[in-house]
Amino acid sequence: MSLRSSRAVTVALVMLATFTDIVAYSVAVPVLPDLSRRLGASPTMIGLLFASFGVTLLGVSMPMGAVSDRIGRKAPLVGGLIALAAATFLFGFAQGLPGLFAARLVQGAADAVTWVVGFALIADLYRPAERGRVLGLVMSGASVGFMLGPSLGGWLYEIGGIRLPFLAVGAVALLAAGAFSWIEIPKWHAVHDRVPMSAVLRIPAVTSCFAAVVAVSATICMLEPVLPLFLSARLGLGPARIGFVFGISALASSVLHPLFGRLADRSGGRRLTVIGLVLVACVLPWLSRAWSYPSAIGLFALQSATMACVITPSLAYMAEAVSEAGIGSFGVAYGLYNVAWGVGLLGGPALGGFLFERMGFAWLALVWSPVLVVVTILLAKVNPEVRLKPDL
Repeated sequence: MSLRSSRAVTVALVMLATFTDIVAYSVAVPVLPDLSRRLGASPTMIGLLFASFGVTLLGVSMPMGAVSDRIGRKAPLVGGLIALAAATFLFGFAQGLPGLFAARLVQGAADAVTWVVGFALIADLYRPAERGRVLGLVMSGASVGFMLGPSLGGWLYEIGGIRLPFLAVGAVALLAAGAFSWIEIPKWHAVHDRVPMSAVLRIPAVTSCFAAVVAVSATICMLEPVLPLFLSARLGLGPARIGFVFGISALASSVLHPLFGRLADRSGGRRLTVIGLVLVACVLPWLSRAWSYPSAIGLFALQSATMACVITPSLAYMAEAVSEAGIGSFGVAYGLYNVAWGVGLLGGPALGGFLFERMGFAWLALVWSPVLVVVTILLAKVNPEVRLKPDL
């Protein structure tokens, strides 16, 4: 097999694509607020700018998954990375708020294409017994991108001004697009089942996986704005120390994703997803008991480890669900997965902030955990053997 058609090279490029996407997303965190203020944006407008990412993420994920099932994975990945580069360059050269909003909307669409089609490609190329390991490697690279993005953005901003962070990330996105144009996806993986999205949604295992992803995504995204407020009020931690708490947790996730992927290959993605949700629910209330800076680091690292035990196995579980139903529509399946993640991304912070303001973090954690347990019970009761009828 030549280098151009090597599975290892393809996985490396999917890792590069998702890493670049996460860096493009997170590099904006320290840069966009300052850029928006320079262009006359109010805090509310800045919030809407960040939220607009989710609009196209939700709108594009499932349609692009279906399109990639029909035309193959290569062209959508190349197009998605070119769109990511265009959005990133637009951030650097925007002269007003309309330009920033346009860039953010395109960035959300590019994110949807990169993740949905990239995961579908991996599901195409690897057998069920290998998918968890490979998906874990991709998620590990994404965690590293999440760690490096804000620091890289701030550093490049300091040495080269507002445009340099975006120009650098956009150049990497174009490099990744060129690499995907160069590779050859094996012919025997180029044909995909044409299955209606409604048919995939009727698979019980798929809908249960959807619920699990919404639950873990909402939990993660709920903690991102709420936990810093809690740590600041309870322990007096400043932004630098709070950033370190999140950085250590991301490091723990990057190490554990491949491990949980291998365990999912051996035990099944569904079983490990159930176990992970139980662990998330058990550890969450203990976060409110942090009594010192080191304890906050340790408890949140432990919480992040439990979340990694849901994320990577649930990716494998989604592929298992459609395969066991007798179809191979991985594009639609991972489009649905991305929609679930987007629902949690939009709903988690809003609901978490509402509850935190009214009951505090300790009660928020105690109320949130039983909801995770209910989702876990429902997931455990799903019959994984249900198959689609041939006429669907």
